[in-house]
Amino acid sequence: MKATAFPLLALGGICTSLSQAAPVDFVREVRPILEKHCYSCHGPEKQKGGLRLDIKEAAFKGGDDHAPNIRPGDPEKSPLLAFVSGKEKDLQMPPKGERLSSEHVGILARWIQEGAAWPDGVDSAKLENKRDLWSLKPIASPTPPTPSNPLWARHPIDQFILARLEKEGLEPAPEVDRTRWLRRVTLDLTGLPPTPEQIAAFQADPSPNAYARAVDALLSSPRYGEHWAQHWLDVVRYADTHGFEVNTERPNAWPYRDYVIDAFNADLPYDQFIRDQIAGDAEKKDAATGFLVTASVLLPGQIGADDASKRLARQDALDEIVVNTSQTFLGLSVGCARCHDHKFDPISARDYYSMQSFFAGVEYGARFLYTPEAQAARKDGQHLSEEIAGIEKKLAQYVPIALSGNKRPALNARLNADRFTPTKAKRVRLTILSTNNAEPCLDEVEVFNTEGVNVALASCGTTASASGQLIVADQHDLRYLHDGKSGDRRSWKSNENGQGWVILEFPQEHRIDRVVWSRDRQGKLLDHTPSNYRIEIASESGEWQTVADASDRLPPDPKRKTKPGEFSTDGLVGEELQQARGLMQQKTKLTAQLNRALEDQRVFSGVFRAPDAIHLLYRGDPEQPKDPVVPAIPEVLGQVRLPGDAPEQDRRLALAQWLSSPQNPLTARVFVNRVWQWHFGTGLVETSSDFGKMGLKPSHPELLDWLAGDFIQNGWSLKHLHKAIVLSATYRQSTQANPVAAAKDADARLLWRFPPRRLEAENIRDAMLAVAGNLNLKMYGRGFNLFHQRGGLSGFTPVEVLTPENSRRMVYAHKVRREPDAVFGAYDCPDAGQSTARRRESTTPIQALNLLNSRFTLQQAATFASRLATECGPEPAAQVQRAYQLALGRPPLPEELQDATAIVKTHGAAPLCRALFNSNEFLFIP
Repeated sequence: MKATAFPLLALGGICTSLSQAAPVDFVREVRPILEKHCYSCHGPEKQKGGLRLDIKEAAFKGGDDHAPNIRPGDPEKSPLLAFVSGKEKDLQMPPKGERLSSEHVGILARWIQEGAAWPDGVDSAKLENKRDLWSLKPIASPTPPTPSNPLWARHPIDQFILARLEKEGLEPAPEVDRTRWLRRVTLDLTGLPPTPEQIAAFQADPSPNAYARAVDALLSSPRYGEHWAQHWLDVVRYADTHGFEVNTERPNAWPYRDYVIDAFNADLPYDQFIRDQIAGDAEKKDAATGFLVTASVLLPGQIGADDASKRLARQDALDEIVVNTSQTFLGLSVGCARCHDHKFDPISARDYYSMQSFFAGVEYGARFLYTPEAQAARKDGQHLSEEIAGIEKKLAQYVPIALSGNKRPALNARLNADRFTPTKAKRVRLTILSTNNAEPCLDEVEVFNTEGVNVALASCGTTASASGQLIVADQHDLRYLHDGKSGDRRSWKSNENGQGWVILEFPQEHRIDRVVWSRDRQGKLLDHTPSNYRIEIASESGEWQTVADASDRLPPDPKRKTKPGEFSTDGLVGEELQQARGLMQQKTKLTAQLNRALEDQRVFSGVFRAPDAIHLLYRGDPEQPKDPVVPAIPEVLGQVRLPGDAPEQDRRLALAQWLSSPQNPLTARVFVNRVWQWHFGTGLVETSSDFGKMGLKPSHPELLDWLAGDFIQNGWSLKHLHKAIVLSATYRQSTQANPVAAAKDADARLLWRFPPRRLEAENIRDAMLAVAGNLNLKMYGRGFNLFHQRGGLSGFTPVEVLTPENSRRMVYAHKVRREPDAVFGAYDCPDAGQSTARRRESTTPIQALNLLNSRFTLQQAATFASRLATECGPEPAAQVQRAYQLALGRPPLPEELQDATAIVKTHGAAPLCRALFNSNEFLFIP
């Protein structure tokens, strides 16, 4: 809100005698006016528009849309006077009820003119200092309390926990037995149950280092990285589709998932892990920067064609990056300041847009990896492309020259080639004069030079323009005209019935001799096919000249069916026909080989360009830009600031360095708290992605700082942190209930026992496959299908037939955003629509129904039963013994053995296996 200046003489006609009047007394004259007319909307209970008038600091500062509110000595430029005087008709205050009299307006004007004296000590309340927040203070170095029971408190973690328990009059639970501890830590670190052989080896190890050796083995297992990567992917909302209504596939998102798995397995220092994800492209770690674009995004075809819609979509895309970065690494809701200063935390709207400026050159998109495999694939692809170009050149000799009088093949929806005398060209125009019905559609236009190279590709620098277009979400768009991919879902469609034109302009002149075009090269659709057209070319300075048209085409033959991507062989006979067919087969084979070689060497990790100019936006509206901003971190957190012309990569590098700095008070605290949560179910700070004012305070603040400091001092090593936690006496407690302790601390936040919790959805599925003997431990690569469709609007029917590929760990599933798995989605498995800092743990009837009756459960129970028969023979008691050892990690109790053996004798082992999968002992971490 920009206040309108107005003359003092207009304020009720009383300001002419300001010099003769006695000074205005704030307490007796000003405050009563504010109390009567303003406090109901701008007082202690509510602050509309962010304006508060009962406290001096807030009243002078102003609201969300205007600041400052009061300018001592200058009433004409004080928004408060503009509002109450009625000069701003749309913003006159109060908006309803009794308005201020001219006398009251005059008193306020005189008071401001005289310097707006507001004595100290007269406010009814004190404005809270948003900067006085525990999480923004430097990490302390607390000394662990001296333990009263040093035999129990074997680690500094235990000393902090025990001191707090004793303060509350509580004591820790007894230690869990060795077998249950091993099952707990194995499920916790790998997401899979220990095998009977692992349990037996651990029980037989009398060494005092047996526990530490077991943990080292688990942390060295590839299964560890797979399991802990899932925790991280929850937070950053990783998925293999774009989201929103169309929800199309991101075929190259998975390298980021594989990077995270590798990083955890390699114990990549967390500070380096951060730098990789923000600016890994600086060190050719492109897969890591998949972090920047893990969120949903509108694709170009889903955005309105007008500039305002594009600007809003760009703001939304940048907002996702800012939100992802701030909540993931800092545990702050910086995104709340997009429209106005944060209501609770010391984050201003200027801070938000300054953060946005770090990412002003990031676009959502895919690019080639810099791995040795990708470099080799690109080199092989270059050779294949050259071979294909050579074949194209040979095939061209079978196409009659246009306008020569020789009849050329009939128009084809799948592929059309127009060959002409080699000519220099800077531009090519294809004009469609009529179609077989409705708006013309082209899925790809290729222009070949005399060397057989397609110079029309966008990747060659060629640009496209058109008479108009119909944009359909991720299906029809001009950019698809020359992107090297074909099919109706990647095509340009005119917005004119039966006509339209497209122009391809090259960065420099080329000597060209052929234009190849199609309506649907995949051969699925025949409608919207051009039936009359003209191809023209223009040199650097020349006029348009026609080089081909439809006049010498043969009439269509409905009996002839050309294969997708195939040159027409109409008019060819004998040896020429055989030669052409042989070349076409070679081209088809090499093209498929080229696509396979390159497809898996790309990563959806953002593409980088010159940064946009970022402005502070009024109420977050891109149509109302205000002051320009430069890349800078929130003022309350430091002074990292770059000039407005800083290069794109330098911006992200600077941000990455600050985020990963040991001096940053939030980064280490937030991460060690996440790790604590993933071990105990709840973090020391329960709101693990909100360390701001509205987040909860830590239950053990000294322990949190001790862990953060120790984490940094030990090289930001996650495995070091794991070992400290899982080898502590706190972690080794049993889940034994204590009614007295539960009455004081029902959720065991003070950790008087180990809090029992259910396995995550993915681990239930993986554990069932492992116990049944079906788990495929193949790592990395494209995700397997949970549904018969990899993206789109609807129709996500689950894949129910088990194959070796979909028997991999669930972290390798192709994750469709906002579409939960048919069976295990009921177990609170995140759908990647929002960041999941902590998974809910609900209990619903559908969970039991899915786990008891789903086809997946029945299959695994049957396979488990077959495994028992193979390993134990036909003896029911032996099968029961083995079933309990595999599923629960222990032998059956005598009564369990008796009952289960009777069931196996009567019904076979499958019902027992089903019951074990549904038991709490199988589903919960002990």
